[in-house]
Amino acid sequence: MDGGDDRRATEARQLAAIGELGAALDASGFEHWLFGGWGVDFLVGRRTRPHDDVDLAVWLRDRPRLHGCLVAAGWEHTPLAGEVVGTRYAREGVRLELTFLVDGDEGEVFIPFEPEPALWSAEPFGDATSTLDGVRARTVPLARMLADKENARDDPAGGDKDRADLEALRAAAGRRDRQRGPDTVPG
Repeated sequence: MDGGDDRRATEARQLAAIGELGAALDASGFEHWLFGGWGVDFLVGRRTRPHDDVDLAVWLRDRPRLHGCLVAAGWEHTPLAGEVVGTRYAREGVRLELTFLVDGDEGEVFIPFEPEPALWSAEPFGDATSTLDGVRARTVPLARMLADKENARDDPAGGDKDRADLEALRAAAGRRDRQRGPDTVPG
């Protein structure tokens, strides 16, 4: 296989994993939200760029049961030294990056940094889904993803991805606003 064929095969495995993970986690009662590059793709309804991994946000309180579910589904736990707010798994060439969340008293969503959790969202993520190439996934809300991408990372490669993601998300938000029309109340 040439590089393009390898990339397409990796993307196909990643997309299949997103669908399988979503179905398994839903069936087991785990709340989860796709974000990062694949989250952007699902929100905009098209593949925007190649992805190195699949980013999924999950509740920290579910970690032990979630680990058992993932291992039973063939995922190997491949943690990094010094993990603080997440962990990772791998299966069949797909890297899954989990980011742990803790909830606030009023529905806020925090990332459990030490010594102080960081606010990710003042509002719950909800259960809205998006579909890409026939695969359904629950995603971090569009408004939250837009806000996250407003501040591009400092490293050149990450910053370029963030700026491209922001452009794609803004276009998707504009399309959704036009589809609603001026007399429609968002909801």
